[in-house]
Amino acid sequence: MASAAASSALRVLPLFLLVAAAHAATFTVTNKCQFTVWGAAVPGGGQKLDPGQQWKVEVPAGTTSGRVWARTGCNFDGSGNGKCETGDCGGKLQCTQYGQAPNTLAEFGLNQYEGQDFIDISVIDGFNVPMDFLPADGTTGCPKGGPRCDADITAQCPSELKATGGCNNACTVFKQDKYCCTGSAADNCGPTDYSRFFKGQCSDAYSYPKDDATSTYTCPGGTNYQVIFCP
Repeated sequence: MASAAASSALRVLPLFLLVAAAHAATFTVTNKCQFTVWGAAVPGGGQKLDPGQQWKVEVPAGTTSGRVWARTGCNFDGSGNGKCETGDCGGKLQCTQYGQAPNTLAEFGLNQYEGQDFIDISVIDGFNVPMDFLPADGTTGCPKGGPRCDADITAQCPSELKATGGCNNACTVFKQDKYCCTGSAADNCGPTDYSRFFKGQCSDAYSYPKDDATSTYTCPGGTNYQVIFCP
């Protein structure tokens, strides 16, 4: 007859196997910009990245609404308090909240549907640095690879969207339903001249909130990823 401890372990085993069936992921974040950026991730925190440096972020299985982005023009004290020109996350080196616009975003949800990860690049919060978001070397099973946004949108930004260190999205500047897909446009939101500008620069990226058809990528659960700033 099994001991009480053994019986307890057997009852826990199916739950353990269920959790183990989900897959965590390692994100390798690389700064190929010719200037320092401060990498940010939720979940994950943050780290200063000089040109050429990498940062590995371990993301738990089942994470939803995850983000990785670059912050620019930062200044932090020895306690990790300070401010960034773009992508600031509440004045902290170690981010626990999303960054402020403008910032180019790598967004993801792990094991979201039938064992698939969903990934995308978004410029809905504007743009600050070019970005690639790709499966790690040697990974197979991602039908379209991963999204890329290699253009320097800031250099071509319409004057009314220009921001220090980046280019704002129209929703951030004008706060109108047609740009934000809210209120009267929540159910019938479509592209605008401003979203078409962003889409023309980075065809893989979300340019407005309903831009799903050409902007969502899938990979099998267990895929590891690389996020490259200024590829």
